[in-house]
Amino acid sequence: MGLVIAFWVLAVVGIAAALAVVLLRDIFRAALSLVLCFLAAAGIYVTLSADFLAAVQVLIYVGAISVLIILAIMLTREVKRGSPSGRLRIPALVVAILFLGTVVFALVNTPWQVSSVSPLVPTTAAIGGSLFGEGGFILPVEIAAVLLLAAVVGAIVLVREK
Repeated sequence: MGLVIAFWVLAVVGIAAALAVVLLRDIFRAALSLVLCFLAAAGIYVTLSADFLAAVQVLIYVGAISVLIILAIMLTREVKRGSPSGRLRIPALVVAILFLGTVVFALVNTPWQVSSVSPLVPTTAAIGGSLFGEGGFILPVEIAAVLLLAAVVGAIVLVREK
């Protein structure tokens, strides 16, 4: 019962944070709301017993992507002005409603099959071994880290005052 309550509390927090990301005019506060939304998603993963996904969510999204977004905001001039006028609000609303209708239509008309056999749950050690073991993906992960570092340093050099 406690996990169900925690799930719904985290779901409400996540939805409120996502709405704040879209509706706030201050871009820095919107980025902080995005961090809260990512944390709520990680909490939902924990309530669903997906600890590895929760750890990945915190490490990658909260730790890396959010910091990168906030760094980009801090390096941008005229952050206090906020977003420009909402000329495209009505077309964006129409596209969003059409997309929502398509998703609801697909969900309702899909014949969902429920399996009686529980899935195999790999351990975190098994996932780490398959990713970084022999023939794993350690080299692409290291290359991505170097590329992200180069992008951040390049952004700082471009924005820096002469």
